[in-house]
Amino acid sequence: MGAHDGHRSRLKTEFLARPDSFPDHKLLELLLFYANPRSDTNPLAHTLLEQFGSLAGVLDATPEQLQKVPGVGAHAAVLFKAAKELSGRYLAGRTRMDVVAQGSRDYYPILRPYFFGARNEQVYLLCMDGKQKVLGVRKIGEGNVNAVAVTTRLIVEAALSLNAVRVVLSHNHVSGLAFPSEDDIATTYSLQGILGQVGVTLCDHLVFVDDDMVSLRDSGFYKTEEA
Repeated sequence: MGAHDGHRSRLKTEFLARPDSFPDHKLLELLLFYANPRSDTNPLAHTLLEQFGSLAGVLDATPEQLQKVPGVGAHAAVLFKAAKELSGRYLAGRTRMDVVAQGSRDYYPILRPYFFGARNEQVYLLCMDGKQKVLGVRKIGEGNVNAVAVTTRLIVEAALSLNAVRVVLSHNHVSGLAFPSEDDIATTYSLQGILGQVGVTLCDHLVFVDDDMVSLRDSGFYKTEEA
């Protein structure tokens, strides 16, 4: 039996008994068990939280940033990256696609998981039928931290592939400001006209930043033909 086995066994039991109230440093320590099986991972867990400011900061860090911390190797960096990816996919997978979405309050919980922890700008299209029942969400593109090239053809193809009659465009800003740019507004109106030619209504365009979201329609930046 290793020197740390007793402590690790107790920590696992504690986590399974009350996972919701398990402290962040202990959760990191528990994850690190599987990357550093022969060392005391408690000090490293505290170091990571101090270095990156929070549990979210640790998971948002790149593998290169993580491995600059003494004690963090490739295995730990991959483990944290996988944990973050699993979290996002879990949230997206829990999103029901048979709901009726009538406005930004309904769009937000459907689309938010797709931007979970995103470090690059991404574009997604929410597709609905004529009764506003959600048909699905399609990823349109991903770019660097400055911009995403929105291809009109891909948006039209995504809408038509699901036989959508109504769609909502969404993308994230990594700048920290959930405020539409002039390009965002111009793109929205351009897409409105193009989608209209194939019988699809662009209902709204949402901009996400972390847990914040701005609806161009609700904010008065975009007026639909049915408004």
